Amino acid sequence: MKLFFLSVIFILTTLFLFSQSSEIKTLDDPLAKQPKLVIGIVVDQMRYDYLTRFYTKYSDGGFKRMMQEGFTFKNHHFNYIPTYTGPGHASVYTGTSPSVHGIIANDWYDKTHLKSVYCVEDDSVTAIGTQSKAGKMSPHRMKTTTITDQLRLATQQKSKVIGISLKDRGAILPSGHSGTAYWFHGKEEGKWISSSFYMKKLPQWVTDFNASGIVNSYLQQWNTFYPIETYYESGPDKTDYEKTFKGKEISVFPYDIKVLAPENGNFDLIKETPFGNNITTDFAIAAIEGENLGANNVTDFLAISYSSTDYIGHSFGINSKEIEDTYIRLDKDLERLFNYLDKTLGKKQYTLFLTSDHGAVQSPGYLQTQKIPSGFFSINDFKNAVIRHTKQAFNLDNLIENISSNQIFLNFENLKLNNLKTENVQNSIAEFVLQYPQIDKVFTRHQLGYVHYTNGIGALIQNGFHQKRSGDVVYVLDPATISTFYQDGGTTHGSGYSYDTHVPLLFFGKGIKKGSTHVRSEVIDIAPTLASFLEIARPNGTTGKVLTELLD
Repeated sequence: MKLFFLSVIFILTTLFLFSQSSEIKTLDDPLAKQPKLVIGIVVDQMRYDYLTRFYTKYSDGGFKRMMQEGFTFKNHHFNYIPTYTGPGHASVYTGTSPSVHGIIANDWYDKTHLKSVYCVEDDSVTAIGTQSKAGKMSPHRMKTTTITDQLRLATQQKSKVIGISLKDRGAILPSGHSGTAYWFHGKEEGKWISSSFYMKKLPQWVTDFNASGIVNSYLQQWNTFYPIETYYESGPDKTDYEKTFKGKEISVFPYDIKVLAPENGNFDLIKETPFGNNITTDFAIAAIEGENLGANNVTDFLAISYSSTDYIGHSFGINSKEIEDTYIRLDKDLERLFNYLDKTLGKKQYTLFLTSDHGAVQSPGYLQTQKIPSGFFSINDFKNAVIRHTKQAFNLDNLIENISSNQIFLNFENLKLNNLKTENVQNSIAEFVLQYPQIDKVFTRHQLGYVHYTNGIGALIQNGFHQKRSGDVVYVLDPATISTFYQDGGTTHGSGYSYDTHVPLLFFGKGIKKGSTHVRSEVIDIAPTLASFLEIARPNGTTGKVLTELLD
């Protein structure tokens, strides 16, 4: 009997100690608090007001679910100029601005090699999944680590990181230097590809997806999801402010994509429809299944960038029926993705954030009809005027090396040969440029090196200015003034005005409070917040702060 009681006491003691051990592990082990999967979503060219403007058209399971069950930052901005796709994606994931991470534009003039370069092009790698140059890409021009790099480092490379986007830069920059990126190659191929920077061949799940015929199924008619007469939140379907696809007389619904494709880039045309977002969601789900994301004992990361919103915005403008329909359909895609995550990983087993890489401006043509100051700026006329000025001022040709992305690059060889002081040439050009119509402000390299701007446009310029890569004179256009390229329709972005800087930031899922704030936050705050949430080191160039409001 005594032996029996001793056995019972031993068993109860063991069970008690085990339960205490489990409780302590739950309380103290960071892994117990972390999600199985983090999903980062960047919606290319999404203005903040798209959340509110189309709110009544959204379902309960997409944008509304994030806003109602998660945390919304209502005053979220980019803190630099220029607001382009490449710098936007890099800044979201590095936690710093172009002045540090080095992605100063989508393309820029390389002063060392004396040519324009694309932010992710890399001639040292080969294409995987295609013979096209579209696969010769990598993140080698990004100088700092990303939050996805830090996750890989923190877990001894056990965490899987996958970046996907129709655009190469939308997949490559978020996945960092140590993750894996896939992007869509349209034209005659219509498939997902990668580069030798990441792999020797496509994994089987990607090959299977490319062979499935899913992409071909989206060569279909694009009509509005709901009756077009209910689209009160946008302007008339027929306007003078939209570009027209080749083979179609006017930009009105419906669009027969299969018929229009041969004259409009074949599978590339899908990018300019909501079906590009559908394909992205399809591929994201395939990636979760193919890579078993969220099924490991460490946190995995999936970076998704929806690019069709940008293509459609550029072509049709922010006031179009096409953009309204695109966001209605994107909302359905988000609902489909969230439902899939709930089913496969479980509710509250994943954490997700959604933001944008920049906003967009109303078409100046439309704004002018409303008596709002706006206009179109001829870059070619401006280049010719600057070249004429330098020739007259210094009696020399070829002092200007390049003008692009609102920056003027000087020819330093000619400056040296003619004993010209760089600062004097910069000042002369700046004085001329400031007198030029439609130019609001101008900054020289000398100014930006010696003056510290703490707010306003000067601070935005400084945050976007990289000492080695940026130009010698930077100019700022008037509000709502864009390139004459869009004079026949569509719109663009790139400025430091609120229509380009104010974008959504939503967090949702495990470890995230419900709520919202009007306190200003910035794009560079996202990565350090994720690092704090995951209890890992911040990206090495981080300059942002932790958004403590949203953390449980």
